[in-house]
This record gives sequence, C-alpha cells and structure tokens, in this order.
Amino acid sequence: MKTMTCRQLGGPCDLEHRGESADDVINAQDRHLKEAVKAGDTAHEPAREDMRGRWKHPKKSLGWYRDAKQAFAELPED
Repeated sequence: MKTMTCRQLGGPCDLEHRGESADDVINAQDRHLKEAVKAGDTAHEPAREDMRGRWKHPKKSLGWYRDAKQAFAELPED
C-alpha cells in the first residue's frame, strides 16, 4: 500500500489517497475531484477539468499517466 496526495496528482490540497497501485490512487483522485467540485470547492475545478480531459483523451495524456505511475513506483510502502 502506498500513499499519494491530491497535490502530487495535480490537485490543490493534501488529501491522501492510498492504494495498491497507481491506478487505485488515480481513481481515488478522480472521485475526490468530482466530489469536491460538486460540493462547490472552486479550488479543485482546474484539476477536475484536467482530469476530465485525461479521461476523454487518454492517448494524449499518456505522459501524465506515465509520470504518475513512476512517482507511485518510487514511493515507499506505507
């Protein structure tokens, strides 16, 4: 299990996401951004729009995805 924050994944806060894989924390970040924006948190709107763009254009976003996976791989286990 490893931990990445919203900020490490491109967001504005330090909420921690834990997972067994980079995909686990990326999906947790996506849920967090959706919930934050839905609750009216405008600070999370740019990160939410970026994430939506990544889901819509996955080939174009491979660089971000590879970087997130690499950063996750380099983290120590919790």
